[in-house]
Amino acid sequence: MTNQTTTELIDLIEKINLKTEQLVNHFFAKVPDVRDMSIGHKLALWPQEIRDKFTSELSPSELILFTSDWLIWARPKQIAPEGDWTYWLLLAGRGFGKTRSIAEWANKKAREMPESRGAIVAATAGDARDVLIEGFSGILACAPDDFKPHYEPSKRRLTWPNGTVATVFTADKPDRLRGPQFHWAVADELAAWRYPEAWDMLQFGLRLGENPQCAIATTPRPTPIIMELIEDETCHVTTGTTYENVDNLAPAFFNKVIKKYEGTRLGRQELYAQILTDVPGALWNRDLLDETRYLTFPEIYKTAVAIDPAATTGQTGIVVVGIAKIYNEETKKYEDQGFVLDDCTPEPGASPGMWANAAIAAYHKWEADVMVAEINHGGAMVGHTILTSEDSEGINFQTVRASQGKQARGEPVAMLFEQNRVHFIGFLGPLEDELCTWVPNETPESPNRLDAMVWGITHLMVKDIKTNKHKGKTAKPRVVSRQQMGL
Repeated sequence: MTNQTTTELIDLIEKINLKTEQLVNHFFAKVPDVRDMSIGHKLALWPQEIRDKFTSELSPSELILFTSDWLIWARPKQIAPEGDWTYWLLLAGRGFGKTRSIAEWANKKAREMPESRGAIVAATAGDARDVLIEGFSGILACAPDDFKPHYEPSKRRLTWPNGTVATVFTADKPDRLRGPQFHWAVADELAAWRYPEAWDMLQFGLRLGENPQCAIATTPRPTPIIMELIEDETCHVTTGTTYENVDNLAPAFFNKVIKKYEGTRLGRQELYAQILTDVPGALWNRDLLDETRYLTFPEIYKTAVAIDPAATTGQTGIVVVGIAKIYNEETKKYEDQGFVLDDCTPEPGASPGMWANAAIAAYHKWEADVMVAEINHGGAMVGHTILTSEDSEGINFQTVRASQGKQARGEPVAMLFEQNRVHFIGFLGPLEDELCTWVPNETPESPNRLDAMVWGITHLMVKDIKTNKHKGKTAKPRVVSRQQMGL
């Protein structure tokens, strides 16, 4: 964008802002709040006749700017703040437009800093490729025709026409960020990054130029990184809700998200972007998970994939757990300790075939020893779906039937966390949210991720623990052969 074009854009925005202020006071009995509206939205408030006259008088270059420039159509919260900040933290609800915001900022930095070096980091490689780069609101889609970057997936690289180069990273592999250096970076869904080391390495790499900057977009969670950023004087925090972008969301998406979260405590996080703290009555809390957390993998010697199928609609929980021999300084002996390795839960509404494939993929990825599935909901269908799926040959499949409620099943596992005998490895945001927000006999939603984790840990560890706290029969796993399933 040339200096002349920039001046034209600024003049155009000032014209629309001034005219909007005059018109809303004249035509509206109740003056609307236009502070959070985009320039384009403000123009839409004008009476048709005045709007048509205004647009007909635009010069050809102004008309191009009006129809295509991000500053015309972005809401104020989607535009990076002025100033010498180091971090711009965009904490917003689902569907706010976070991805579009940081993608536009990346293109802007690339244009303003010829031959600069950038980093594009997402929670997983798939997220980086499918959302940040090739997504509907990603960098390639947002770049203007005269400034499209060339994307080389095999080299994990974007190259703009002016020589600016950005390298693509996944937070699942922190070591790849060790060494490279950057003028700017974008970080997507930082609160969902599994390994804090990835954020540390990215910060170490932001060391080129006079004012290296990083734009961060994430749905909030109370992770240590997010809490530290909020308190950081060099960080500008912008917050926003799902509702602020309702005009641009497909009705089906909006209705689905609202139906799932509206009126719930978790909805305050997912829709209103509020950072949730501990819930009284929950079996787990954030401090407990942080105090027992591992950031590196021990030598796991047995692994289980646990499944909690959805009753009819809803979400099927799939969690991978394992056990390892860990030296106990107090007893001076090695003892079995449990580890939560992965959360492979598919999206809500996934068909039996979809969640079965996800469970089988997790089984092979982690070279698991056993797959455990609850069959209270689904019965024989659960095993039939798994054992008739592709790549199911050789899977050690077992089933469990609950004879106790979720609280009675969950308390022995929560006790193991309190005894520092079960640990998360890295961060698994959605699962941790469920653990720390589900209150027995109060929370209406079924905690499928939690239940899957409980079944896995119970299978590996709880059956060997004697406790008088809970009476009644313990759910016992049974081996189900292909012959027993009629296959």
